[in-house]
Amino acid sequence: MRGVNVLLAALAGAACGPTAPSAIPRTLADSVSLPAPAAGEDDLLVDVLAASGIEVRHVVADGRLDTLIESIGSGVTTFDADGDGRLDLYFLAQGWRDGVSSGDPSDADSRNRLYRNLGDFRFEDVTDSAGVGDDGYGFMAVAADLDDDGHCDLFVLNDGPNVLYRNRGDGTFEDVTVAAGVAGDACSVAGAVLDADADGLLDLYVGNYVDFDDSYRLHYAPDVFPGPLAFAPQDDVLLLNGRDGSFRDATAGSGLDVPAARAMGVSVLDANGDGRLDLYVANDATANFLFLAEDDGSFRECAAEAGVAFGMHGDATAAMAAAVGDVNGDGRHDLHVTDSAYGSLFVRVGDALFEDRILMSGIAAPSGQWVSWGSGFLDADLDGDLDLFIANGDLHRPTGRPDLLLRGLGEARFEDVSAEAGAWFRAERMARGAALADLDDDGRMDVVVCHLADTPALLRGRAPIGRHSVTLDLRARPGCASAIGARVVISCGGRRHVRTLVPRLGYLSQGDPRLVVGLGESTRVERVDVVWPDGERQTFHGLDVDQVVVLRQAAQVR
Repeated sequence: MRGVNVLLAALAGAACGPTAPSAIPRTLADSVSLPAPAAGEDDLLVDVLAASGIEVRHVVADGRLDTLIESIGSGVTTFDADGDGRLDLYFLAQGWRDGVSSGDPSDADSRNRLYRNLGDFRFEDVTDSAGVGDDGYGFMAVAADLDDDGHCDLFVLNDGPNVLYRNRGDGTFEDVTVAAGVAGDACSVAGAVLDADADGLLDLYVGNYVDFDDSYRLHYAPDVFPGPLAFAPQDDVLLLNGRDGSFRDATAGSGLDVPAARAMGVSVLDANGDGRLDLYVANDATANFLFLAEDDGSFRECAAEAGVAFGMHGDATAAMAAAVGDVNGDGRHDLHVTDSAYGSLFVRVGDALFEDRILMSGIAAPSGQWVSWGSGFLDADLDGDLDLFIANGDLHRPTGRPDLLLRGLGEARFEDVSAEAGAWFRAERMARGAALADLDDDGRMDVVVCHLADTPALLRGRAPIGRHSVTLDLRARPGCASAIGARVVISCGGRRHVRTLVPRLGYLSQGDPRLVVGLGESTRVERVDVVWPDGERQTFHGLDVDQVVVLRQAAQVR
């Protein structure tokens, strides 16, 4: 125990030493982001926003970071909006909102923005022609084929009524919120899709935050704003797909109707290896939830017994969201949870049983210096082991922090390679949501980072020469939940990579819907075995590397 205590003391010293700013900006105008230093030839991630055509900028309407809701920020969703095979970008926006903003209303444009991917990291704003410029106070959007017609729909989560856009299949969308019955009127920060009732259609889980009251001014430090515990939590909601374009609230009696918490992030995973998809909810200042899917279609909350309810000190943390990935190559889902301290790395060690290995993993020391928001697993160097990207930013004050890249060493161990990963990691920005996706289909994961009151970053992935990958685009037959939940085994170069297709969800963001797998120096995939969500098994042989391979379920007609 003495070694652990020494390490904790060292981490505590790192967290409260060099990070304290010498002068605290009081308004967002006082905190101007400096451009990142020029990229180097060997940088793994390079910001290419300047030439991309993306001109969106997050706005805090009153110019002051002085409420809890403003500090949440907003995110970005990657999905194929027009069916051309390229991943497009949907940025959430926040402008003036009564009860959140103070002072005089701003005339800033606060609509969400859709940018069409033209290839080679060029994008064009198609918000108006697509019809998806919602002007609510947006946090996150969930993209999925909800009506099972082969086109990806868009569910926008707001502080206030949510919005559902149905994809017409021609690059345009129709607002079907009223007919679908999904609006609600909560502070909906997080969401996810999964087939909760096993009927072959995707359902919606909506994670709600707090009943915010701007008039509350008691019991808080004078230099910050009231925190989450000052406000009543809101209940999360399960919306089941009714096959006719409508959804019904099925929360009551589902096992998801537990006492309300303060949801910040929702993740989908198979937590016990039974083939059914479960839900992990990261809650702010409240114990996290793990809902296991039961045989009868209900769920059972078991986070405490599974070891994933609390942080490493055994208390409820300011949890943001959980990234899902296999960090030790055993084919099972693990979780990295960001928070305002060291975070958690929950490694699965049994049936719905996890150990928090954040201390021995090598993640705690670098991440403990910052408040971490978005994170995601990627294979940045294509060596076959998952690496970890972490987006950082201050919790209460508009001051920048550097992001982190940690290289996976296998066996749930990581090393901080931010210093040599590129110029971007010497920049200091106020990061919130981060989406990981291969935007140019070159087999290297890219990262879009959203910033508070600032432009985003568009980080292009560059891997070492001689390394390869394969991207698997799974196309299930109709009535098979868009392949979500499919289990895939990739055999290549004497190694087996086991993946389960789940939505790539992070803090306020959604990433690549495909499986992007690093293969090291292997130049061919010998075999891919797929178990589709309906239980059908299929084997594919001899796949080429360094390209997107579409795998279609047998008798798939789309």
